[in-house]
Amino acid sequence: MAGLLELRDGRARLVLAPEKGAAIARFDALVGDVPVPLLRPGDGTGTSGCQLLVPWSNRISGGGFECDGRFHAVEPNVPGEAFPIHGDGFQREWRIAGCSATEAELVLDAGGIGPYRYEAQVVYALHDGVLDASLTVQNRASIRLPYGLGFHPWFPRRAGTTLEAKAARVWLEDERHLPVGIAPVADYPEWDFSRPSLLPPSWVNNAFGGWDRHAAIMQPEDGITLSLTASSLLDVFILYSPSTDAGYFCFEPVSHLVDAHHSGGMMRLEEGATMSANIRMGWSHIG
Repeated sequence: MAGLLELRDGRARLVLAPEKGAAIARFDALVGDVPVPLLRPGDGTGTSGCQLLVPWSNRISGGGFECDGRFHAVEPNVPGEAFPIHGDGFQREWRIAGCSATEAELVLDAGGIGPYRYEAQVVYALHDGVLDASLTVQNRASIRLPYGLGFHPWFPRRAGTTLEAKAARVWLEDERHLPVGIAPVADYPEWDFSRPSLLPPSWVNNAFGGWDRHAAIMQPEDGITLSLTASSLLDVFILYSPSTDAGYFCFEPVSHLVDAHHSGGMMRLEEGATMSANIRMGWSHIG
């Protein structure tokens, strides 16, 4: 597809979409030069690849938020969504600042949504089949604002797909997909992934805390395990799995809870200040 950028290191292939939010369009294991999708393949939009979440993750309720005694309006930015969601980094074109066979640097020079004015940078690097993705944002507004970061990968979901991700607590959601309470994961055994477990058959769209920032996704049909590690800032994951027959699920390492503009936990950046986060994904053969 036009406008895509491909990296290879002999054990993995990464296809990037600079014009579509610097998203990952494909991340494939190369098994005897045969590509096996680790992420749901596509063009990096819709239900495919992996999107960058900047300058925040998930929804903001109430038409905006207050910071330092001033209310900042933020309009919905995705058709069909009642609230603004995931910032605007994923909706913008990023420029290629540097590229080699195994590494690419992409930059968003002038991100802006609601009161936010920012610059963002992402570096993708492959080494021995392992992908490192490092995302940085700098506040370019003239005021202090709360920032957050995250990654939004879409994984194939098959009959035998399992997830392992240890967490202590889960936030429950209402019909608006906003948090309404917190409970120990032990109270919801079907959401306990402390050991490799099948995904629940019914709707899941919840944030999990007390995460050790490690996860593993096993795809027995492909004979492959994907391992994911997140940096210390990304201490929450959101699991989105609509149904057994959806063909996908999302495991999103993020820096804060849903609607955190109203509950706290975001990083307030002064003008010129930065914050960074990264994830690492690699693959191995099962057994």
